[in-house]
Amino acid sequence: MLVCCRTAPLADASLSPKLLSSVSCVDHSRVSGLPCAPHSPPLTALLQICTVSMFGAVVVGVGTAGRVRIRDMLAPLPGSPAEKLNVRGFISRRSLDPQQGVSQISVEEAKSREDIHAAFICTENALHEDYIRSFLQAGKHVCVEYPMTMSYKAAAELWDLAQEKGVILHEEHIELLTEDFKELKKEVEGKILQEGTLQFTGGVLKPGFGFQAFSGIARLTWLVELFGELSVTAATMEEDSGTNYSKLIAKLLTSDNRPLTWIEERGPGLPRAKNINFHFDSCTLTQIPPAPSGAVGIFMQDMIQFSAKLAGQVSPEELQREKTRILHCLQLAERIQQLCQS
Repeated sequence: MLVCCRTAPLADASLSPKLLSSVSCVDHSRVSGLPCAPHSPPLTALLQICTVSMFGAVVVGVGTAGRVRIRDMLAPLPGSPAEKLNVRGFISRRSLDPQQGVSQISVEEAKSREDIHAAFICTENALHEDYIRSFLQAGKHVCVEYPMTMSYKAAAELWDLAQEKGVILHEEHIELLTEDFKELKKEVEGKILQEGTLQFTGGVLKPGFGFQAFSGIARLTWLVELFGELSVTAATMEEDSGTNYSKLIAKLLTSDNRPLTWIEERGPGLPRAKNINFHFDSCTLTQIPPAPSGAVGIFMQDMIQFSAKLAGQVSPEELQREKTRILHCLQLAERIQQLCQS
């Protein structure tokens, strides 16, 4: 049961008929003296921001991320919107015993159950698109690990589908929630970039994670979040299948023609590390500023953000800004892949 408490616009979303059927209005004359606003047609009007008794959720994929999602829903941050989520089951291609007391269910059951409103997609990248589309078509909200798809066009289509169905599509970006990135963003703010480099090294990825411009899109997202809209001027990929070594180098430009280089290097035994060299008009940053551990884990922070969207607590402007950034990064990744493979 959803109980309407007030109204506000919500970008790119509206309440689906299924959701509207479970909404009732409180007597606002006892609260604010104002009547509850009528429900409006999809895509055109103000939506009810609702106090939600509970959003049932299913977790698709129970690797590391999936298990963390289950854990966080079982023990959400007190007083946060994440308390409105209740894990109802998990989905796996394997037949598994209960995970943390949560039972396995099928995709079809998850899509058809009235008490399941949202899906957390925690599978290999190559499977994201099909799972997202399937749950959106069933009228379920979706939270998916980055990248949501392996192409810009597919992501744009899925966002259109979410809008049509009146549900939330949220792409997780925990790399923006780390304490070191928050400190780096503070350091960069207000400075004028002259040129810069971001290099990432890490181990070999398992099959199913896609081309490195997509599997490494977290680094691309860092650059866009720090320096704004970018364009791709060149890209190369060095690969050695015999040693499982690969190195992607992408040349980028900011909107005021400042050069940036993104290097993504993977191979056996390579340490997981990020290195920067950002030259500004006033100084040069060669190290990511150290930061203490945050009080709230990054997956929990992301779950709170997703839950806040479900509860209508995120402004239309912020929703649109996030969507624009995500689609821009996917467009950049696609262009990098095209240049590497041409």
